[in-house]
Amino acid sequence: MKPKKTILCVDDNEQALSIRKVLLETRGYRVLAFNNGEQAMEAFRRGGVDLVLTDLIMPGVDGSRLIEEVKELSPQTPTVLISGRIKIYERETLADLFLPKGMYEPAELLERIRLLLVRKRGPKRHVEFRPAEARHATVA
Repeated sequence: MKPKKTILCVDDNEQALSIRKVLLETRGYRVLAFNNGEQAMEAFRRGGVDLVLTDLIMPGVDGSRLIEEVKELSPQTPTVLISGRIKIYERETLADLFLPKGMYEPAELLERIRLLLVRKRGPKRHVEFRPAEARHATVA
């Protein structure tokens, strides 16, 4: 059985955080859920996070700043920025994906997360088949 991917999920709205956590856990992800950016960043620094999913507007460290800090430490870690107040994010962001809350289906979020994680891991390696005699051939 392959190890579960860990998603760091951050939202100051407890209900939205809880719903997202259940959605991700029922699909086999391990979820670290936090309601503020400071605690989330501490958890990220401990390591083991495969993807960050964060709300944009939060008190203290907002989602955009959290993603900047994540990318400084680990540029290859995929990040998703979500906002309920902003439908189109026009500022420069380091997020790999921006989704407005309520403008996507849960299945779309799950598929996009899956694709980001595949991209992080890279494509499956193609193993070339070589007959046994070719592997053991000696040069005279």
